[in-house]
Amino acid sequence: MATKLRYTLMLRVYGEEKIFGPGIAELLERVEETHSLRKATLEMGMAYSKAWRIVKTAENALGFPLLDSSAGGKGGGGANLTERGKRFLTAYRRFESVVHSYADEIFEDMFGDDIE
Repeated sequence: MATKLRYTLMLRVYGEEKIFGPGIAELLERVEETHSLRKATLEMGMAYSKAWRIVKTAENALGFPLLDSSAGGKGGGGANLTERGKRFLTAYRRFESVVHSYADEIFEDMFGDDIE
């Protein structure tokens, strides 16, 4: 019996350089859940400095902030997605879903049971 074929597809958004992809999307989703960039990085096993660099690179390239954050201290800090950041993340996830659905159809057409 032949092995069932599968594929992988990762979508990244580029400007002059890589701006946005699955990693930063997951990071932002975790920030939205935890209200903390630090907690999000811990959950992902990512260095805080790397996460900060990724977010700042994306913000600079996009021209708008993705996160609204406040420094820690007596009351504690926190982070949340900006409204524009939420819209961008939602658009990226929708784009990803549509492309994956289309790719699934094409893959099945190209590599389905009829290959001989």
